[in-house]
Amino acid sequence: MKHLSFLSKLTMFAFAISILPVLFIGSFSYFTSSSEIQKNVNQSKMELILQITSNVEHKLSTVNQTLNQVVNSSVLKKALNNPLNENDFILYNDLRNEIRNMQSFDTRLEDVVLLNQRQNWMIKNSGLYRLNEYRNYEQLTNLLNIEGSSSWVLNPSSLFYSEESINVTGCDYSISLVKKLPVTKLQKYGLAIANIPACSLQDFINSEVQPLDSIIVLDKTGRILLHPDRSLIGQPAEAGGFTGFQQIAAAAEPSGQFKTEINNADYSISYMRSPQNGWTYLSATSIKSLTRESGKIGTYTVLVCLSMLLVSVLLAWLGSRRMYTPIQRLLTQIGLRRPGLRAGHSDEFQLIGEQVHSLFQSKSQLEKEVSQHLGQVRTFFLIQALQGNLRKRELLEELEQYGYGRQAEEWKTMAVITLSIDFSEESSYEKKDLNLLLFAAHNMIEELVAEEHRLTPVIMGQVLAVVIGSGDADTEAFHRRLYALTENLQQEINYVLKLQISIGLSLPFHAFDKMPIAYREGLEALKHRITLGKGIIIQYENLNSGKHYLNLNYPTHTENDLMDAIKLADREKAKELLHKLFKCIFALGLSPQEYQIPLTRLLNNTLIMMQESGITLNQIYPSGGSLFEELTDLHIVAEIEDWFWTIVIQPVIVIFHSRQNAQYHNISEKLIDIVQHEYDRDLTLEECASRLHYNANYISSVFRKETQYYFSDYLTMYRFKMAKKWLEETDMPVKDIASRLRYNNSQNFIRSFRKQEGMTPGQYRDSFHSKPRAVREAD
Repeated sequence: MKHLSFLSKLTMFAFAISILPVLFIGSFSYFTSSSEIQKNVNQSKMELILQITSNVEHKLSTVNQTLNQVVNSSVLKKALNNPLNENDFILYNDLRNEIRNMQSFDTRLEDVVLLNQRQNWMIKNSGLYRLNEYRNYEQLTNLLNIEGSSSWVLNPSSLFYSEESINVTGCDYSISLVKKLPVTKLQKYGLAIANIPACSLQDFINSEVQPLDSIIVLDKTGRILLHPDRSLIGQPAEAGGFTGFQQIAAAAEPSGQFKTEINNADYSISYMRSPQNGWTYLSATSIKSLTRESGKIGTYTVLVCLSMLLVSVLLAWLGSRRMYTPIQRLLTQIGLRRPGLRAGHSDEFQLIGEQVHSLFQSKSQLEKEVSQHLGQVRTFFLIQALQGNLRKRELLEELEQYGYGRQAEEWKTMAVITLSIDFSEESSYEKKDLNLLLFAAHNMIEELVAEEHRLTPVIMGQVLAVVIGSGDADTEAFHRRLYALTENLQQEINYVLKLQISIGLSLPFHAFDKMPIAYREGLEALKHRITLGKGIIIQYENLNSGKHYLNLNYPTHTENDLMDAIKLADREKAKELLHKLFKCIFALGLSPQEYQIPLTRLLNNTLIMMQESGITLNQIYPSGGSLFEELTDLHIVAEIEDWFWTIVIQPVIVIFHSRQNAQYHNISEKLIDIVQHEYDRDLTLEECASRLHYNANYISSVFRKETQYYFSDYLTMYRFKMAKKWLEETDMPVKDIASRLRYNNSQNFIRSFRKQEGMTPGQYRDSFHSKPRAVREAD
């Protein structure tokens, strides 16, 4: 049994009497307050939903009643049987007055749309239209197919404003009350649609609730009608992270509460289903936020109890220290900072005596053990280095420490070879002998390869790995020697051990911090034994085109298009391309760590593009932190994409947009100047782009936007202008003109000139000189 000093016992007792009250009081306070707070919050949430439901249903009921007055009016009944042309102004005016009277109520109506499929007309705020000429004719007439004669439907606002240049509502979706016409007839051929912008109704709800509360409304199918995040309107409930709609739909009660997970967080859901239209009103409250107040109570309780604990421990510690001062001084001098008694010892003094005696004996024993274990520690270091667990500075320091300083200084070219044993039916060995065989191969490598050309071989699982190096910087010569070395190893092991082995060769590298990559390349090469067979030497460069990475199929083309869209300040296209790029990246099936490679590459290329365009990082990120560190802290795809858009790309687009007009004009002027001075050279858009330090696609778009010409068309037009000038003012032969304008032969030039001017160059020269002199000077 282990003996403890009096100081330790006293300290432990003080901790015990201090910790138990903390645990009891804190736990009781926390669970009690959590239960009460959750109960009160749930009750208030249900009252809030009831109030919001009542107010919204009142608005919808008012819209329904006023629309019923319109559809049952004699004016509408008369209009349904009338084609409503320019001669029916009075009837049209009466109908518009009916609609205006309906919109005069406080119903938040944006528009009332009437359409008659039989008479082929449609009326809305902006006027009278022929129905079959309206852009969204088919989508509107499809509303005749909805169930029932009257229904609330969520529609894109663009259905009703296709003729305007912008959406006048400023909202992507409208909640529409659709009534089929005529009301009294069985056959329906018309519609009365009252549109309430979803944003307007959302603002109405927001005005009724506290800032920290949020109400979500779903239709019968679980689609989002109203949501604080307007981008989610029209999407399934799952898009907002809510997966409990089926649970609500299956519930027998029209209202209630239950717990679920939203985006991996616990939430309490309060809901109420409207009997009027089947809508479901939801309020989601984070369980974490419910228990926040109780957490404060628990925190305060713990702090008070900890204060008491600290006072008790401090008093016990000070008294014990005063009594133990002489003993502690001796224990400190011999290196024991926390005194205690071993089993079989009556006091600390005996322990001190034994400790002093053992110090002299342990010195020689320790030196002997360190010498014996140095090889094991060296092997462990190499395993850590090959697995990539060491930083570059640590790696170089430990190479020197473990006796590889000469190699670190002299080696210019290195490679990793991975050796795997191939068992076969003809072999006299079994797989249980693997470790012994790898050990034998390890010893043979140490004998066959000089120590100055290798590091110590290490066994890593079922593979033997060894780093081979040379002071020769010639990669090709090193590769030949390495291949000859591996062939010799394979032959010697086969001769001595009667064993087939396969060897994987990494690509040559020139710095020790590339060892983990080379080790993975060697392992990757060995994987191809499944197709190439046993007993072979596999070179990684033959598998992956000599690159030090596995092919991740990075969407470079899409990234280039994104960079062009950013430079053009095309916000919509840039957002679409960013989404497309993320879709490609996250379809690769990588591990979470490997996803950092394409994401960091995208961020790095974006920052390079900014720097080349004269945009400083401080302009888009004035906080002064690290964008790369902030990126690695994100773990959800939607968060990462939104971070790229809001923090990086959108601010850059704003900067490009602010200087776009001046930049466009400057680029176009430079291109025009190049054409006018070098039209007689083999000019290409790519060459001009390289000289101006821009992407070819980008300056092509800028030039066309500024001049309304493609670059090639403008170049051809200017060359024909110079050709006509030479034909008018000189006697230069047509063949020489064609040559100066970079045509392969004069016939091509003549055909192009005839197509452009309607006559050959010779005919043009003759017609010009046949004009009177006054006319030529005027031309």
